[in-house]
Amino acid sequence: MNAVRRTYGRGDRTVTALDGVTVDFPVGTFTAVMGPSGSGKSTLLQCAAGLDRPTSGRVAVGGIELTGLSETRLTLLRRDRIGFVFQSFNLMPSLTAAQNVALPMRLARRRPDRSLIDRALADVGLADRAEHRPGQLSGGQQQRVAIARALATRPAVLFADEPTGALDTATGHDVLRILRDLVDQRRQTIVMVTHDPVAASFADRVLFLADGRLTSELTAPTAESVAAHMARAVTRC
Repeated sequence: MNAVRRTYGRGDRTVTALDGVTVDFPVGTFTAVMGPSGSGKSTLLQCAAGLDRPTSGRVAVGGIELTGLSETRLTLLRRDRIGFVFQSFNLMPSLTAAQNVALPMRLARRRPDRSLIDRALADVGLADRAEHRPGQLSGGQQQRVAIARALATRPAVLFADEPTGALDTATGHDVLRILRDLVDQRRQTIVMVTHDPVAASFADRVLFLADGRLTSELTAPTAESVAAHMARAVTRC
């Protein structure tokens, strides 16, 4: 992202969600994005992932410039090169885990590659749950199916928006360890929005936003250092 600005509304009602943000997400790294409500976290993720178009500035994914793409080409790029994981699992209850993972391929009118599906499920520790439906899986297992679905197309970047927000602490840690392993073992690039210092400690670095601007960055984070950084930011406000 280079000098990305995103505004909503007009005139006196203009709201600036992102204000000239420039940031890179290197291949094979895990970045957490944090900030208070209204700081621009979700807008940054949406613009970086091609879900929203910036008012000005440039966004590229895997070397492809998004800014000038038509809606059709942008949709195809999101489908083929970008993975998404959200707080809600968004699984189809009538489909098995394997069928949920295969769903993006079917929607793209491509024949599902069973080897890719099996590998994606194995990557998240669910090789033995391929034929189970969501109702037969725990919340953590459902989120792992959602991660496998995002991985099945071998995305350039995996974007995660509060991926542990609906999980208990222990289950959330299991999901975060999977994300960490994907970075370390598969060189998957991950960008995660979170409010949780413990979740952020699994990342390589933490970006802090306030009022639509990047205010600071923390490398080699720990839960304690992230919490302390956030506390200082609140005190300055």
